[in-house]
Amino acid sequence: MAEAQQARVQQAAEEMVQTLERNHIRKMQGRMFRCSADCCDRTTDSMSQVHECIDRCHTPLAKAQGLVTGELEKFQDRLTRCTMHCNDKAKDLFDSGAKEPAVRALMEKCVGGCIDEHLSLLPSMTRRLKENLDSIPQ
Repeated sequence: MAEAQQARVQQAAEEMVQTLERNHIRKMQGRMFRCSADCCDRTTDSMSQVHECIDRCHTPLAKAQGLVTGELEKFQDRLTRCTMHCNDKAKDLFDSGAKEPAVRALMEKCVGGCIDEHLSLLPSMTRRLKENLDSIPQ
């Protein structure tokens, strides 16, 4: 993938993650830390009860982080498959006797299409992630 195209995808994905972190994950982190501190204030509980309490406090955030990571991995896998298809098309064209400039042009157009298509998926992915994050019991 060309560097400029790769940078477009990376910037858009980072902006999405930063928005999710700022508007959802950060609030969950605050709840997790307050909950964990409350667990530590329970002086009559045993050490194992306090650890279990803290683990329960961490569960929602761990689920949230897993959701975001999983979606980003699926997104990256789909983008990789699309660009691999472009590579195959370029190799087939080259093997059929096409010159390098034609192959390079095909590759740039194809990868550009992959980038545009996947960037258009980010809003729905963001919406789905927000809904899933909001549905995690606290």
